[in-house]
Amino acid sequence: MMGSRNNHKLSFILLAATVVFIASCSADATPSDPSIPSLIAPANNEPCLDGVSINDSQSTVNFSWTAATDAVTYDVEVEQLLLNTKQSYSATTNELDITLNKAVPYRWKVIANGQPGTTPSESDSWKFYLAGNGAVNYAPFPPELLTPRSASTIVVTDGVIPLSWNCNDMENDLTTFEVYMDTNNASTQVTVVTYLGETTEVEVSAEPGNTYYWKIIAIDSDDNKSSSGVYSFITQ
Repeated sequence: MMGSRNNHKLSFILLAATVVFIASCSADATPSDPSIPSLIAPANNEPCLDGVSINDSQSTVNFSWTAATDAVTYDVEVEQLLLNTKQSYSATTNELDITLNKAVPYRWKVIANGQPGTTPSESDSWKFYLAGNGAVNYAPFPPELLTPRSASTIVVTDGVIPLSWNCNDMENDLTTFEVYMDTNNASTQVTVVTYLGETTEVEVSAEPGNTYYWKIIAIDSDDNKSSSGVYSFITQ
């Protein structure tokens, strides 16, 4: 009788230990979020990247980045900056060849995807210019509008508001910016600003209670131009 009770007690202890072990293994098996990949190539602000020419209008570009821990797949997002269009490409390793149009500026980043249920991680964004055929001078990178952000609300102070943007040029020959702003479609030029540095800020007249549309046109010494695209904001 005593032996039977001891056997039952031993069985209970073993069962309890098994449950704890299984629970512990289950907790340990929870997948981790992937680490953040670091971009390698094309380099940031790469001027006149050649790639491998495949015809008069396209070249193949090799994209590479550091392998992310716990990543299963990657999405390479490439944005054509002149048209503001984006395309995503899938990869299972930390490099990928992508065919792109020549003589166009691009921005790219990599998203690392882990096991189901984990949160993807995202790299920084880098820009480069894919070389064309025999081009001597390229247009500036399209200006990146900083403030006001699109669809934001800004307070008018003493009848003016600040506008700011970033812009650079691989030949370092930026000269001026044309500033367009109105309540219709950003077709009205309100001022011209001399290029002084990568970040530019200017104050322009505005009235409270309006929705404004604005854009910046960057111009270099060869009269090449690039546009930021149109943002809108609300004044109060």
